[in-house]
Amino acid sequence: MRSTTKVILKKATVSKLSTVAILALLWCVPSYAHADKPEEVEPVSLSASDPLEFINRPIFAFNERVDRWIMRPIAQGYDYITPAWMRQGVSNALDNLGEVPIAVNSVLQGRFTQAATSSGRFLLNSTLGFVGFLDVAEQMGLKPARTDFGHTLASWGAPSGPYLVVPFLGPRTLRSGSGQVVDIYLSPLTYNDNVRLRNSIRGLDMIDARAALLGVDQLLEGDNYLFVRDAYLQRRERLINDGQIEDDFSQSFEDDWDDMDESGVD
Repeated sequence: MRSTTKVILKKATVSKLSTVAILALLWCVPSYAHADKPEEVEPVSLSASDPLEFINRPIFAFNERVDRWIMRPIAQGYDYITPAWMRQGVSNALDNLGEVPIAVNSVLQGRFTQAATSSGRFLLNSTLGFVGFLDVAEQMGLKPARTDFGHTLASWGAPSGPYLVVPFLGPRTLRSGSGQVVDIYLSPLTYNDNVRLRNSIRGLDMIDARAALLGVDQLLEGDNYLFVRDAYLQRRERLINDGQIEDDFSQSFEDDWDDMDESGVD
């Protein structure tokens, strides 16, 4: 990949939602920190969070095959024929649709400043940014936030529940998976009456997310199931605690990024 694509890749890793098991890498890095000081929590035991491993592993293997034979080839084609600037614009536009659920969840969490920022980002990028193709809001100082209804449920005291691997959709917890259903109904895309357009945008979202991760495949070593599970659970923990949790995995992940940058891996 070109160096420009690597920059897009690293940014996409922060923001996109996984669609097959491999895309759990998107959840590895912290969300944008909130100004309020988060409550301190005890580190969770990741192995204890996966009582359904005997079911999850076969589904994970199925998702890997789907990725290997369908998603990855499509993403490679998309990456090959689409200029980097256009892929970035598409990612921006897709992220812009997510500002509405972020704003609503911010209100439900009592984070009204964050809600106002997300609302402002949506309005600015939808108009001045050509339906979100350009992120003019960030250039004006309105930084994106990351939250979802699973985070909202956590702020209300709901337990995470067991770790799950969903066919085609990849890693979840019971709480985050339930929250995603609500987030779908909070998205303005859901209320578009043009079913073909709506499904096309959702398909493009999956392809764009997978294309952004083509350069990350090499980070998967050893037991891919454990790597993806731990990455996902730690990302959720960091999201809920506003990115303030330090752990060995996150440091290792950052070191991997640094090694890739220094070695010039494309």
